[in-house]
Amino acid sequence: MSLTSTVESEINIAEKAVIKNRLFKSAMSEQLADKHNAPTEELIKLYEAWAKGGTGLLVTGNVMLGRDALGEPRNVVLDQSSDLSLFKRWAVAGTQNNTHLWMQLNHPGKQVPSFLSKEPVAPSAVPLGNGLESGFKCPRALTEAEILNIISQFAWASGKAKECGFTGVQIHSAHGYLVNQFLSPHHNRRDDQWGGSLENRMRFLLEIYRAIRATVGDDFAVAVKLNSADFQKGGFDEGDSIEVIKALQSEGIDLIEISGGNYENPSMVGEGASESTLKREAYFLDYAEKAQQLMSVPLVVTGGFRSAAAMNSAIASGAADMIGIARPLALDPDLGNKLTASDKHAIKLPTLSTGIKALDAMVMLDITWYEHQLERIGKGKSPKPNLSEWISVLKTFGSLGSLAFQKRRV
Repeated sequence: MSLTSTVESEINIAEKAVIKNRLFKSAMSEQLADKHNAPTEELIKLYEAWAKGGTGLLVTGNVMLGRDALGEPRNVVLDQSSDLSLFKRWAVAGTQNNTHLWMQLNHPGKQVPSFLSKEPVAPSAVPLGNGLESGFKCPRALTEAEILNIISQFAWASGKAKECGFTGVQIHSAHGYLVNQFLSPHHNRRDDQWGGSLENRMRFLLEIYRAIRATVGDDFAVAVKLNSADFQKGGFDEGDSIEVIKALQSEGIDLIEISGGNYENPSMVGEGASESTLKREAYFLDYAEKAQQLMSVPLVVTGGFRSAAAMNSAIASGAADMIGIARPLALDPDLGNKLTASDKHAIKLPTLSTGIKALDAMVMLDITWYEHQLERIGKGKSPKPNLSEWISVLKTFGSLGSLAFQKRRV
């Protein structure tokens, strides 16, 4: 679908959103909500910095639909108890400099750490595996009434996002969260209209989209983040993903972002990536090239991009219409301006380790270190690429206390 060949090119999303360049800030966990799960000054300032930094489209980190369904302790929640004035300020900050700001909406399903939920829910009562059993409880299967209520929560939150000034929403249907759990034949073993065949397994996602569209109207951008595959035996695979893309396009989806993996197999952070994949920088570019054969809406490829050269190559080849970047923006909020100014620009991310693998895993160093960079930006400080891993570990223990020893996420 790409008509131009560089990240600085403008793109029109379904005549609903003209994005000034092809740079798409993919969702990251900010962990910057307050104790009431409301947006904080730090979160608002973080998005102001990114908006001024030149990235065309910013997607928020997880905004959860209810306080009883958190994926992490300091997720933002948008529900009937929320102070909408804070969300309006967030939207104003993130739409400066002709920037678009889309709210990512999510329900964690069973990917809820044990200390946050006594009874997580999922399509079926199938526990997480691959060593996660000790940190995550076996879920209870949702009733149909609960499924319908969650669909209505997605729609309600989307309407409020539009009301508050966000310029689009994204349904998180990847990385093993609830919508992805419904899509997976491994996690979804239902025998009613919500499980079994792929047609039934994708029903939850399609009904969420239909409910959102009915709420926000035809002039508001609605996107989906979708796994190319779960990379899990018996799980959601590439063939399934292609069929879901076809269905979403038939329904009128405006944009699809491609990623992959889940807590049990975190391919979205490059785990298990081949040498040839790493050379191309993009983790899911091979799949994107297949998907583009049938795409009629813009496709975003997220994961691994570090240089303007690789980004421009992906766009020029037609594999990607927009380039999803996340962690690089935690180290340089002005990265968008630099990438659009020079096709030679690149950023290198550090290899993080305390030297103690068990400790790195315990505090989820590959995530918490970047969250500490986001916190610095939110406080008006510059990121610190040489931030000691040990300081990050101590900050994690200090902020979470005993919770730091619990599995929060991958």
